[in-house]
Amino acid sequence: MKEMDQVWSDHKTFLSEAEVQIQEGLQSKVALVNKVTHHILSSGGKRIRPLLLIISAHLCDYHDKERIYLSSGILEFIHTATLLHDDVIDNAEVRRGIAPARILWGNQASILVGDYLYTLALSHAVQMHSFEMNTLLASTCLRMAEGETLQLSHNGNLKMGETTYLEIIELKTAMLISASCRLGAVIAKTSEEKKEALGQFGKNIGIAFQVADDTLDYVADGKRLGKSLGEDLREGKITLPLLHLLKHCRKEDQDGLNEIMDSKNFDHNNLSKVIKLMRSHGSIDYALKQAQDYANKAKSALSVFPDSPQRQYLMTIADYVVQRDH
Repeated sequence: MKEMDQVWSDHKTFLSEAEVQIQEGLQSKVALVNKVTHHILSSGGKRIRPLLLIISAHLCDYHDKERIYLSSGILEFIHTATLLHDDVIDNAEVRRGIAPARILWGNQASILVGDYLYTLALSHAVQMHSFEMNTLLASTCLRMAEGETLQLSHNGNLKMGETTYLEIIELKTAMLISASCRLGAVIAKTSEEKKEALGQFGKNIGIAFQVADDTLDYVADGKRLGKSLGEDLREGKITLPLLHLLKHCRKEDQDGLNEIMDSKNFDHNNLSKVIKLMRSHGSIDYALKQAQDYANKAKSALSVFPDSPQRQYLMTIADYVVQRDH
């Protein structure tokens, strides 16, 4: 999207300076910690959470670079910790198009470095001397762990409802994106109304982002997406396109899908069969419409703010999370 390219370009300097702070904050005396963190932080992540924090702080007329950069690092440490742990839980073979840390250094190193990053994030947060910030980050990490556990308890469960699916992605993904936006308002010490508005904006684009991402798993260019198509299906993750298909397809097709899941035979023919059924029953279109609806809710939450370049940046991001192709 041309508009999103402009958002990144307009914040290039801020993000570059934040990146320096992130890298400097990761210097451990243990070489393995440095190797693992450098590997995953250099693997092509967009830094969408620091971007949201920066724009949200500016929207609230807050421009203290030192505190914004420190906060950005905290968010990225938490996010990176979740990636390391997720790859272990999912037995991931690819992360952003390259081998994940668990393949290169093993599951134990990935888990321990993930724990290190969580602790590092909270130790940096203490330096901000903000009870409200600490409470927000602690509750966010708590809910994210609940989301990961809830997803694990429903792994491979074809009877899982759409409500449970949405709860999982709200906890796992949307909570940290919501915190990224709300944190901009918290460090700005603005009104509760604006904090809540940015929190709601972040939560809704987080849900939109994950629904769109789960749908891309079946239709995107695998190389651009950074993982193999159908990876969620192989890992037993039940996502919105599959839930819609199971609800609307014939019983014989449901039985076939159950057989594929039970046998764990996710070869090209079976994956093609699933995608063909999704297209014929409108499951892809349904999921993308749901993502767009959440993006629209996100944009509505910004109505408490007057029009400004920063508000327009956030509007553009809301559209981007649905319309991206990787």
